[in-house]
This record gives sequence, C-alpha cells and structure tokens, in this order.
Amino acid sequence: MNTIDFFKLQSKNLLKDFKRRKPNSDKQNNAWKYEYEPKHFDVLLVMMDFNLEEEKLTLMKAQHAIAQMAGFEKWTVLIKASEPDLKIAKILYENQHKVDLPMWLFYLAEVEEMNQTILDSESKLAICEDAFEREYFDDSVSFDCYLLDKKYG
Repeated sequence: MNTIDFFKLQSKNLLKDFKRRKPNSDKQNNAWKYEYEPKHFDVLLVMMDFNLEEEKLTLMKAQHAIAQMAGFEKWTVLIKASEPDLKIAKILYENQHKVDLPMWLFYLAEVEEMNQTILDSESKLAICEDAFEREYFDDSVSFDCYLLDKKYG
C-alpha cells in the first residue's frame, strides 16, 4: 500500500469510528451527545483537538484531521508532498505513541545545528528511519495519542 492510500485508509477508519456511536443518555452531565465505540481512534480526543462537531463530520474533515496528525497543514498539502516527506509522515504517524511532531522537529533542528546544515527530505528520511531502527524514541515516554492500537489497516 502506498503512503497516500495508507492515509486515505486512516481517514476512512476515523470516519467509521466516528459513525460507531450511540446516543448518550446522560446529556445533562455530559457535553457530548454520543458515546463512541471506536476501533482505531480515540474519537473524543480527535474531536476536541481538531475542533470537529459531532453532527458534521465528513470524510473531507476526517482527511483534514489525519493530514494534521501526520504533520501537514491540510489534506491537499499531504497529497502533494514528496515521497520522502510522506514516508517520514507515515513513520511518525505509526509511532505517535513514542514521539510527537514538536519533539521530532526539535530533534531535526538539533541535528541541523550540530552539523551546521539544512537537511533535505532524503536526509531527513534517512535520519528518521535510523532513529526508529535504533529505537532512539521508545515507549518509555508517553504522549497523548490518537490511535487506540497499532493496527493501521
């Protein structure tokens, strides 16, 4: 599966999880109108962080949220990204329980500063692959994570 198809699948999974809802009987004490039984995403966390409305989630809005989770401003930027940038985004997306985007960007900035250079996308991909292969980022640090499990398909 190519990386664009991977992110399309994630968008569809988010929408499916969103649709796996049932009315919340305790509307008075809970701001949410529904209870969710998701398989892939922490739906409430995604809705809060990306300002999504319970009544108005569409595939387009799900794609926008997935693009932002992957480090892109919006879906159209994701689908136009270079292959190395998409591969980096996929690695980071799959490992968001180990490192968040700001931490990754800080790590890259340190590498650039130490080497007095500006890295191109291919070099960033090589560093990304190496960092995760060497387990530089591990499960010992817990970040808020949108994914419920490590199954992506």
